[in-house]
Amino acid sequence: MQKLLLFIDKVSTWVGQAFSWLIVALTLLVSWEVISRRFFDNPHAFTFDAMIMMYGTLFMMAGAYTLSKNGHVRGDVLYGFFSPRLQAGLDLALYLLFFIPGIIALVWAGYNFAADSWAIKEHSSVTADGPPLYHFKTVIPIAGAMILLQGLVEIVRCVVCLREGQWPSRIEDVEEVDVEKLKQMVHVKDEDIAAIPAAGKGAAQ
Repeated sequence: MQKLLLFIDKVSTWVGQAFSWLIVALTLLVSWEVISRRFFDNPHAFTFDAMIMMYGTLFMMAGAYTLSKNGHVRGDVLYGFFSPRLQAGLDLALYLLFFIPGIIALVWAGYNFAADSWAIKEHSSVTADGPPLYHFKTVIPIAGAMILLQGLVEIVRCVVCLREGQWPSRIEDVEEVDVEKLKQMVHVKDEDIAAIPAAGKGAAQ
């Protein structure tokens, strides 16, 4: 079970990191448009729509990634003081009462939006010759489905925590420095580290 949970974490992480490159593309697009307008007096009407779609895609496709890292905003004023079992029970109740129904509604509505958009080959009406929107609206149900899948993983984690009394491990995106391995690499012992303040004090005297 843990392997399956971590595999889904890896999928969410890979998708989130892949779509994070849209930040680079968005930065280049904005820079190009500013230069084109400022120095060449050649604005492009489609860039406004393109910027919105790129940022929207990034925002939606990063949802499952953020959830897999337990990075969504929460009110931690009291939550952090709760025991793991109480945290898991509270999370489980919120997932079942609000998260699952809300995300299912998002997937269903997103699917209908995308289907209607594809049926009429919808284009943006912000400008006279706006870019197509149907591919962008397709992202809505896909992102919702990924968040739903990751949410099911989090529900399983809550159940495991209720049974075992501690949260199961999850993949960390940025690994913390392994101090012990670092000591081995540079051949430093604890006694050497403890002697540093004493050596500094002696030098000062």
